[in-house]
Amino acid sequence: MSAEKTIFKRIIDKEIPADIVHEDDLCLAFHDVSPQAPTHVLVIPRKEIASLAEVQDEDAALIGHLFAVIRKLAEELGLADGYRTVINCGSDGGQSVGHLHIHLLGGRALTWPPG
Repeated sequence: MSAEKTIFKRIIDKEIPADIVHEDDLCLAFHDVSPQAPTHVLVIPRKEIASLAEVQDEDAALIGHLFAVIRKLAEELGLADGYRTVINCGSDGGQSVGHLHIHLLGGRALTWPPG
């Protein structure tokens, strides 16, 4: 793991402000500063996992928790008509921060393919 903190770790450590919509012992969720949809929230584990490729078997409960939080947030944020979750993995997958994060996008009809 790099000695330099990622921007997400700095948000977890409260060194950088964020518009937080959910926080518990396992994760944090906040509005993306560069939203790609009317609702664009990032859900991140407090545990520093670099990417989906780095998830271990012992992280199964944590990953399940992240998706339970997403379901709850989608309801709270009024995304009854649907939403999309995205996990970018690695540079070719579009991952720009080396900390696992799940995008929750909604508030409009989303097209396919995404890009």
